[in-house]
Amino acid sequence: MAEKVLMKGNEAIAEAAIRAGCMHYFGYPITPQTEIAAYMAKRMPKIGGVFLQAESEIAAINMVYGVAGTGLRVMTSSSSPGVSLKGEGISYLAGSDLPALIVNVQRGGPGLGGIQPSQSDYFQATRGGGHGDYHLIVMAPASVQEMADMTAKCFDLSDKYRVPAMILADGTLGQMMEPVVLPEPTDYKPNKPWAVTGTECKRKHNIINSLYLKPEQLEQTNFERYERYKAIEENEPLWEEFMMEDAEVCVAAFGIAARVSKNAIMAARAEGIKVGMIRPITLWPFPKKPFKAAADKCKAFISVELSMGQMIEDVQLATECKRPVTLCNRTGGMIPSPEEVLEAIKKAAGGNK
Repeated sequence: MAEKVLMKGNEAIAEAAIRAGCMHYFGYPITPQTEIAAYMAKRMPKIGGVFLQAESEIAAINMVYGVAGTGLRVMTSSSSPGVSLKGEGISYLAGSDLPALIVNVQRGGPGLGGIQPSQSDYFQATRGGGHGDYHLIVMAPASVQEMADMTAKCFDLSDKYRVPAMILADGTLGQMMEPVVLPEPTDYKPNKPWAVTGTECKRKHNIINSLYLKPEQLEQTNFERYERYKAIEENEPLWEEFMMEDAEVCVAAFGIAARVSKNAIMAARAEGIKVGMIRPITLWPFPKKPFKAAADKCKAFISVELSMGQMIEDVQLATECKRPVTLCNRTGGMIPSPEEVLEAIKKAAGGNK
């Protein structure tokens, strides 16, 4: 049996990235994700990798762009305001069809906000975040173990579809410590015929670019990219169902909000309320299928969020507005308590057991 080690969520991401074959990290410190950069600063020189603290978040993401163009696995990490600064570079990555991993350990906003946990970057992550028509593959861990597991998964999916991937965690998961089984090291050898690796006069030049001055060419490129997005939506949605077999009320939650919600659901079940949860694991592609199925049997939905209400819109779309969807939320760095979620469940159930 694999040995468990006690690690912070941020450290688990960093070590898992190294084991997935990431040998290049570029970033800039910001709370609450700085441990990722600190861990990489210690580990990368020892394994022959590259750690570079850039002069800014903008510089860091453009360094990621450069390494991604060579076909190597590369990552950056930041927290909410820093990811905003990376937005233009992320759009360039998407527009050049380059795989890379971006980690956002969210803090409260808007603006500088605060350093406490949040989930208010949901729109930014799932709607692109930068300019233009594009998507990121977005995964939302709910434990330190998932922080590690999703790191490798994001690299694999990013390479498979040539789409940048993002881990959207929150400050709680980044800072909390839990036992984790780290993935086995991968002997990663890039095989990317599109990469700029030097021709040795044996092939035509590869060009990495997101600029298309002919409107027809840009349109066709976007159409082709959205065919890949369609394949991702069909093949890659991930979710967890908890006590949904006979549920009449469905809680939707991700990340730390899902862990709180499980406690509330157990308490509600003890009072005779038939309630369950669907936890989106991929935020994009959003797991529409289980929500659509639940809308045929549940009478109400509750979206539990550390925001003013963002995922609730995807829940409403996925359920095709067949049932009412209410919001149970805290913001500003606050986390809904199990008691607050339980109260929302009782209200959605109509006060009846």
